[in-house]
Formats: sequence, C-alpha cells, structure tokens
Amino acid sequence: MPNVEIYTWSSCPFCIRAKALLDQKKVEFIEYCIDGDETARAQMTKRTQGKSSLPQIFINDKFIGGCDDLYSMELTGDLDKLLAE
Repeated sequence: MPNVEIYTWSSCPFCIRAKALLDQKKVEFIEYCIDGDETARAQMTKRTQGKSSLPQIFINDKFIGGCDDLYSMELTGDLDKLLAE
C-alpha cells in the first residue's frame, strides 16, 4: 500500500480537487490540514524545498507537487505506476 501524504488548507479548492482524485482512486492518504498553522507550513515548506502553495503531495516520500502535478500524472499513467510501487 502506498504511503500518500497531502498538506492542505480546508477551504482550498485545489486541495479539495486533489483529495477527490485520490478518493476516486480509492487511495488512502494522510492529510495534514495546516489552516493558520505557520509552524506546520514552515515544516512543509522545508520538506518541499521552498514550495509554500497548497496542496503539496508526497507519495512514498517522493515529492509530487500540487494538484495540477497530480492530475498530470493521472493523465500520463504515471500516478498509477507510482501508487503500485
């Protein structure tokens, strides 16, 4: 089972869209909702090497990027390959 982590903001439409794709694919994920938590956002930014927009997604400790990156991987088939590892 893949280890999927996603940093979110509860009202972020891109976060909701990314989670919807993961739900549709029946992928379990750990969600870090960092609404207003600047310490958590700083930790995420360090982990993403400077990216501070949301969502930020990791699969098996590999940094994927945001919502658009996740959907691009879905279109190319790379998401299924990564989730199967």
